[in-house]
Amino acid sequence: MASAVQELIETLDLEPLEVNLFRGRSPQSRWQRVFGGQVIGQALVAACRTVEDVRVRPPHSLHAYFLLGGDPKVPIIYEVDRIRDGKSFTTRRVVAIQHGHAIFSMSASFQLVEQGLSHYVAMPDVAKPEALPSEAEMKERIWPLMPEPVRRYYERERPIELRLVEYNRYLGESSKDGRFHVWIRATGRLPDEPAIHQCVLAYASDMTLLDAALIPHRRTVFSDDIMAASLDHALWFHRPFRADEWLLYAQDSPNLSGSRGLSRGLIFAADGTLVASVAQEGLLRLRTQKPA
Repeated sequence: MASAVQELIETLDLEPLEVNLFRGRSPQSRWQRVFGGQVIGQALVAACRTVEDVRVRPPHSLHAYFLLGGDPKVPIIYEVDRIRDGKSFTTRRVVAIQHGHAIFSMSASFQLVEQGLSHYVAMPDVAKPEALPSEAEMKERIWPLMPEPVRRYYERERPIELRLVEYNRYLGESSKDGRFHVWIRATGRLPDEPAIHQCVLAYASDMTLLDAALIPHRRTVFSDDIMAASLDHALWFHRPFRADEWLLYAQDSPNLSGSRGLSRGLIFAADGTLVASVAQEGLLRLRTQKPA
């Protein structure tokens, strides 16, 4: 297993402290704040640990708010409230705590597996991951042409491989329809437990999504005049998948106003099946603006 994936699995493996109480730790990297996807993934792990049999009653949705920036130097305490255990649905509320304050809150819902009607939208017709430059090729040929903040972000070792379809947007090329497509997968084999794959996708779903709200303005979250931070995050799981196989993350943004950008994402398996949907609102403030 690739070292970054092994580190991610260890990061998601929370330490139980007491009933409904868990402790998570952050990788000791150069990040000044805890990556939002890490907190989402750890909070979902905490919620899953309180469900009697998460294999037959997997999570189907989560709704979260980022309240304060997380401190990577100290552990995060996750407190789970067992709101409801019903015949078909189970509901959990998770609060992440650091330095005596809530930094994140999340509600998650679990459903007993059922059969019924089914439909989903078609996957966008974009280049397959095999037709795109690999990470090694991007590092050799493409990233050296990018602005330094973009290059630093994409060159660092990570547990999720990213193959950007429209990577030329970081070179100033405009987008025709304001859409952004990224193929994602874990860089190593994951355990066969379905909940692990859901928690890893929850982690990955916070990558690149906020950036989609800046496409119509020909900016990115790496632009010098943009201050960016995630505000909330919602994720719906539709069908089984493996997070260590290629998934297409199709993103767009219907609105940016009041310094808040709304981004949406549809996540497809390589065979075109829709496996998850995501929505996120984030702060995208021009640095020349003064907060109210």
